[in-house]
Amino acid sequence: MIRLFSAIQIPPDIGVRLAMMRAPLADARWIEPEDYHITLRFFGVIENHLARSLDEQLDQLAFEPFTVRLQGLDQFGGDKPRSIFASVENAPQLIALQGLHERIAWQLGLPGEKRKFAPHVTLARLRKSSSAQIAEFLGVNGYFPPLQFEARSFCLFSSRGLEGGGPYRLESEYPAEGEEMDELE
Repeated sequence: MIRLFSAIQIPPDIGVRLAMMRAPLADARWIEPEDYHITLRFFGVIENHLARSLDEQLDQLAFEPFTVRLQGLDQFGGDKPRSIFASVENAPQLIALQGLHERIAWQLGLPGEKRKFAPHVTLARLRKSSSAQIAEFLGVNGYFPPLQFEARSFCLFSSRGLEGGGPYRLESEYPAEGEEMDELE
């Protein structure tokens, strides 16, 4: 059994810029920049034979490179904040790629995703921060000029344990049309 999700990795230079937005928050567990990603589909804990089928299906996906734009910070959780994230623009190519991942999950008999796709990059997980504390943090740090990069691949990651949150292990990388990827060790 393995816990898997697909995602677009955030390039190191963008990760460094996002990490510079960290500020003291008593209970924030800041994610390491090398673990920043945009989740396309969480597949859950699945059997190894199903993971092999998933890898084969993902390897067959065809998509063109596209621009990803990050635009400001926000939080999930409303009155009980759970995380701080960088918003990702809903580009048509990103939505289409995520839809292909959802279709593969359905074809493999995996449970459907209950939440609407909301592309984001989680920067911190929160436990006891008040909505007032997070509103103050976002008021000071929430805006930044948009950051962008070309998505030239997506990846399949595994995570240890049942709760996630990293560190993540890169299992496979799938290039866009016309892109070549280095072999994984």
